Amino acid sequence: MTETISRPREEVFEYLADIANHAEFTDHYLVDWRLTREDTYGTGAGARFRMKAPLSRFSWADKTFAEVQAPYRIVERGRGGKYNRIRMLGTYTLSPGASGTTRVEYTFETVPVMPSDRLLEALGGSAWTRRKTRKAMRRLRAILEEGRDRGRRATIAGR
Repeated sequence: MTETISRPREEVFEYLADIANHAEFTDHYLVDWRLTREDTYGTGAGARFRMKAPLSRFSWADKTFAEVQAPYRIVERGRGGKYNRIRMLGTYTLSPGASGTTRVEYTFETVPVMPSDRLLEALGGSAWTRRKTRKAMRRLRAILEEGRDRGRRATIAGR
């Protein structure tokens, strides 16, 4: 997914490098955020959340920032599904655009282990994730450009 945001690359990067902000633009499909440590910024910052996927019995997942290279790349690794056996990898790549804009490209991939996991992904799981991710990218743009469409930011101990 790619979105062009009318903000400087450094500003977009600072927002994305704080995992607590991710709840704001993904709360339409990722809910019940729990931070995994007090420091929510940079390498090692992580969160656990529930995916509101249809027909999903094992909806909890987590992600942690594995690489944070200012101001152009954030790599997140995680796991989800039954027994956390499905590995996930997400990458935000930020590149400068024309006249102070930022091009944000987000790639997401999963590695299902069991045949049943692959079947669920083939029956619509990956299409559902793509739709929700596209909406999240539009919400990210709206938040950074206009300050609207904000969800609740993840906090420590519900504060």
